[in-house]
Amino acid sequence: MAAPHFADYLVERRLLRRRLSFWRILAFGAAVIGVLAIGLRLASSDDSVSFAPHIARLSISGLITGDRDTLKLISRIEESDAAAVLVSIDSPGGTTAGAERLYDQLRRLSAKKPTVAVVGSLAASGGYIAALGADQIVALGNSLVGSIGVLVEYPNVTKLLDTVGVKVEAVKSSPLKAAPNGFEPTSPEARAALASLVDDSFVWFKDLVRERRNLTAPQLAAVDDGRVFTGRQGLGLHLVDRLGGEREAIAWLEQERAVPKGLKIRDWKQQGSFGRIGLFSFAARAASIFHLDELSRLLGRSSQFVEARMLDGLVSIWQVDGAN
Repeated sequence: MAAPHFADYLVERRLLRRRLSFWRILAFGAAVIGVLAIGLRLASSDDSVSFAPHIARLSISGLITGDRDTLKLISRIEESDAAAVLVSIDSPGGTTAGAERLYDQLRRLSAKKPTVAVVGSLAASGGYIAALGADQIVALGNSLVGSIGVLVEYPNVTKLLDTVGVKVEAVKSSPLKAAPNGFEPTSPEARAALASLVDDSFVWFKDLVRERRNLTAPQLAAVDDGRVFTGRQGLGLHLVDRLGGEREAIAWLEQERAVPKGLKIRDWKQQGSFGRIGLFSFAARAASIFHLDELSRLLGRSSQFVEARMLDGLVSIWQVDGAN
């Protein structure tokens, strides 16, 4: 009779081990999730939140859409104890409306704190609109600035549809409803309607440049044809105020805006999340971590290309496909 009891004991031991293994695995998984959550929190937290006076660094890079997170970040800087703000810009532009939102928010920030736009490689189109929101623009000699202009792009696949024998039918309330749609040749009326939108936004852009840069009509006419200029050229054309980088920007703040010397520069960043990183951007960051420079560069350009093709409406952007 002892054998059955011993067999039952072995079964109970096995069940107990399985239960223990399950809870150990569950506890280990919870610990890993906790560590990852803490790591993400630390990586995305603002080390800039401080009661001590400092110079805030706000980075504007990539395509500009005037997204809510960036606008909220600027509002937080506005209410912070930052003594001044460096707006680090490296952008080919983006949507015209997004650049307008960003410009307005930066002007509100500049009303409370002295701001300097520090141009890296590029501040073109919407990126230059963002720079106009600062009190001063500093650029490297070989930075690219300008590209004052507006455009709207849309694909037309009429010939392709004719080749494959497909025709898209539509019932519209008026000829200009949803025109152009890319499925039929663009009518002169539709093209004229789009041209009026572009012209109106272009006038707004030029007025902004003239007002913020204090340009005469001839000076504006010399820079409003959509070209980009180097920082050296931009200095002579009054598109930038001085050549240099953050050191020159801080010197201006100390000399012209009485910002105390020796203040630390603190980066202000958005709250990070895997959801906003995106597939290409996440892969690019992972590649950069492992020093796969060429793969990181290619993935980064792919991410920007995909984002650029998703822009809708009027855009103020310069050569996205090869910008970086």
